[in-house]
Amino acid sequence: MIDVTHFTDPGCPWAYSASPALATLRWRYGDGLRWTLVTIGLAEDSSLYAERGYTPLSSALGYLGFRRFGMPFAVAPKAGLSATSPACRAIVATRIAAPELEYAAFRALQFAQFTTGGLFEDPHMLRGALRGVDGLDAEAIVDAIDTPVVWAAYEADRARARTAAGSPTEFQGRAFNSDGAVRYTAPSLIFETEDGRRLEAGGFQPVEAYDVVVANLDRTLERRPPAEDPVEVLEAFGFALATAEVAAVMAGHLVEPDVEATERALVAAVAEGRALHRGAGDGGLWSALA
Repeated sequence: MIDVTHFTDPGCPWAYSASPALATLRWRYGDGLRWTLVTIGLAEDSSLYAERGYTPLSSALGYLGFRRFGMPFAVAPKAGLSATSPACRAIVATRIAAPELEYAAFRALQFAQFTTGGLFEDPHMLRGALRGVDGLDAEAIVDAIDTPVVWAAYEADRARARTAAGSPTEFQGRAFNSDGAVRYTAPSLIFETEDGRRLEAGGFQPVEAYDVVVANLDRTLERRPPAEDPVEVLEAFGFALATAEVAAVMAGHLVEPDVEATERALVAAVAEGRALHRGAGDGGLWSALA
């Protein structure tokens, strides 16, 4: 068993674009990795982004550059800028109320951020995104984001994310100076074994970087081979996947994912009644037919 601390934020396009690599990691090692999600809280107020020169147009244009990583985007400019704090607190509230749904809630908020025109500071947007998580009471979660217990847990996450000073992540130039502290960027992964060994993969990394870390920490883990059937991939996850994620899971070691072939296979699976598809931004999400 390896413990993985995942520093991330639902409003970070780098974290979102790392989804294929993270899906591959989860597929390969399954229960051999025990995950802890830590929300960074990139901004408490949208004015911070305005002060840094961001606009809805510049953000939308910036998303165009992330298309190369394969995740779907909606690139029409939004009505305004939005802080990520409300969404982070919704994730924390889910962790408290239904910890088994925390990662699904995180992903739902990511897709809401990058494939819709919604803003995190709009409670209706948060509720709409979280209603897509089976078994989650979206109303209760959004109602809880301003409670003291959620704020306290969120502030603990933020403090933990700002402990990167002197770390390998900072040494590699992948940390960020924020509010007088050095914080982990999204996504940053810390791998730790029960005997105290610890390795970091800070910031955006290829899946090979994570694989090297795991191989150097514990070679007794079961390493699942690439999938041959895309529906097998969909059935292994408790949430819908983007085409690029399925393609990455199906690619072998050092083999470039064949997104086009994967999409054709997924379309065929829908025709066969084995999978479901829904549009998302300029792409789509796939899930196994229950």
